[in-house]
Amino acid sequence: MKYADVIVDITFDKLDKTYQYRIPATKEGESIQIGSEVCIPFGKGNRQIRGFVTGISEECKCPPERIKEIVGIADKSLVLESHLIQLAAWIRENFGGTMNEALRTVLPVSRTVRQKVERSIRLVCKEEEAKQLLAEYQRKKYRAKERLLAELLHAAGEPVIRYEVASGKLRIPAATLRSLEEDGVIAVESQTVYRTPLREAKEAASDIVLNEEQRAVTEDFAQEYRSGIRRPYLLHGITGSGKTEVYMAMIDTVLAEGKQVIFLIPEIALTYQIVERFQRRFGNRVSILHSRMSAGERYDQYLRAKQGDTDIVIGPRSALFTPFPKLGLIVLDEEHEGSYKSEKAPKFHAREVALKRAAMLSASVVLGSATPSLTATRMAEQGKCKGYRLTKRAGAGQLPEIQVVDLREEIKQKNRSIFSIELKRQIADRLEKKQQVMLFLNRRGYAGFVSCRSCGHVMKCPHCEVSLTYHKEGKLTCHYCGYEERMPKRCPECSSPYIASFGIGTQKVEELARKEFPQARVLRMDADTTSGKEGHGKILEAFAAGRADILVGTQMIVKGHDYERVTLVGILAADMSLYANDYMAAEKTFELLVQASGRAGRGRFPGTVVIQTYHPDHYSIRAAAKGDYDSFYEQELLFRTLGSYPPVIHILAVLFTGKKEEEVEQAAIALRSFLGTPEEVRIGSPVRAGIGKIKDIYRYVLYLKSESYEKLVACKNRLEEEGRENPRYQGCSLQFDFNPSGSY
Repeated sequence: MKYADVIVDITFDKLDKTYQYRIPATKEGESIQIGSEVCIPFGKGNRQIRGFVTGISEECKCPPERIKEIVGIADKSLVLESHLIQLAAWIRENFGGTMNEALRTVLPVSRTVRQKVERSIRLVCKEEEAKQLLAEYQRKKYRAKERLLAELLHAAGEPVIRYEVASGKLRIPAATLRSLEEDGVIAVESQTVYRTPLREAKEAASDIVLNEEQRAVTEDFAQEYRSGIRRPYLLHGITGSGKTEVYMAMIDTVLAEGKQVIFLIPEIALTYQIVERFQRRFGNRVSILHSRMSAGERYDQYLRAKQGDTDIVIGPRSALFTPFPKLGLIVLDEEHEGSYKSEKAPKFHAREVALKRAAMLSASVVLGSATPSLTATRMAEQGKCKGYRLTKRAGAGQLPEIQVVDLREEIKQKNRSIFSIELKRQIADRLEKKQQVMLFLNRRGYAGFVSCRSCGHVMKCPHCEVSLTYHKEGKLTCHYCGYEERMPKRCPECSSPYIASFGIGTQKVEELARKEFPQARVLRMDADTTSGKEGHGKILEAFAAGRADILVGTQMIVKGHDYERVTLVGILAADMSLYANDYMAAEKTFELLVQASGRAGRGRFPGTVVIQTYHPDHYSIRAAAKGDYDSFYEQELLFRTLGSYPPVIHILAVLFTGKKEEEVEQAAIALRSFLGTPEEVRIGSPVRAGIGKIKDIYRYVLYLKSESYEKLVACKNRLEEEGRENPRYQGCSLQFDFNPSGSY
């Protein structure tokens, strides 16, 4: 008799532990394994729910008469790899949340999907015999058989046609096909095909000659990998230094050892350009996995990876859990990006999980960036990963000239435009030369907020404590919950007609660019224009093909894109994120400026970057303008040390949420008191979050600091247990965020 430990689906039950069930002595029972999703009877009413098998043993942990039997394997379920079960348990322990949430995280595809089958009809009798049969069918006026045989005999190449042609165009009944098959004239063949959004691979690229720096990195990595050394690496290369070529050389080494590779990118928008380069190098053994794909496409690519039919999977954070049987390398490109941090429980960071998964499977990890996070650089300093440096642009590309424009001086010169005098001159010059321009703004929408100039009333979302954003269609939208209303003609508070929008967004920049440069073809790329399945790809393809002169966009246009004809990048509001309520504000500003600057001059034409700012003397802007990572790192690390922020120490943010503000506040105060004064942990007082209400849910936050991550995990465990067991906290939910990438 065998027993299974099952973690039950807790969608409706506040439970987070395993229950033991008897595995049925049937054929289906034999196929139950660790990672199987099963149907189980649960509770007094024995209602059927789902759960995952996390362990199997022959030992019964309670009286056998109390053990219930598993009903069977859940319909359309997938089997989790056993090491992913262990990884889920590690994520749950180190980042919070429930085990079920962790299990759903490591399963990038949640259900099986009917496989796509293509049928064809093949002529199996000899050609001479087929011609005799055709003559006989014509004589006997067997019109359907005559049409089919004639089509097969005239088929170009092999005598094969698609089943849809026979049933559609030729109108051949199924009974006729069965008759011909029984007579041995034809064979109906079926073939399972993988659905994929990828096009066929183009011709293989000619071998690219690496420069001295690139070659030194790839040769050292290859020597270590072939010697059996598996470790993390940090590849710090300036923009345009050819990091992707280095990645591909490293991947060649790993594939030669019979291993497989996960290549992570921060944004879906980057998929298309990266995939094209990888396909030219590695052919059709490249696959992708991301949320914009259809369920069938995701399932088929998941299946390809599981069966070993692909060697490289490219995708954002969720692709980290691709079920490769022989994983040998995980690459995090642009590792500094905030999108590698999950925004929902469990709030894990892909970097930490990649390092853990690689350690479990004896694989290597490469973290790559032109602006490595302080965390990654400190890891290299402390010897936790091996550092590589690329200091020169590859090929013909040269670093762009960077000009900093002081917007305070523009105001003195009576220039009220969002484009400085210098930026206007540079754009006009590029348009005349038939070169391309990128205009970067770290915002979306038409304007920041709508306010009354008479009484000061700001239009706010009734469900969230944020201002509504004005969009060109005359709509006011909440970017947190999606609430919409029409732009009022008068102030709802004082009835004044002087109500207008303040601030600027990408729509406004697009409109002003068209007005200022009517001869230019302008494209906009932000969260609003890329909502469709292929939204990113269509815009980027159009720009790459030269069907636009100016690309206006938010952060997504500055992440890793490589366009030879882009010779000017205008950064319209360099310091917009500089004074946010966020200890990482300077780091994020520096990263964005350097990454945006790196889009210019990557081809044979020299590039220029114009940075517009009201704070040209801030150390992050000065360092970005010089491309001086080391001086920025030194100053920023000093700030983090003085302020006790990561990566010098660890922070745990505990978010308390609920529908009644008083209950949430009281729960936060009580649980803070419950923690007491743990050794080596500093705990503040709970406060209302920066955004105190989202979607009618109130929010309070408590911050804990410690040099020991394990001490914070222990505090998290105590809070989880107390919040779960004590009925006084029923109206309040807890979320945990370790080393948050911003402030609440």
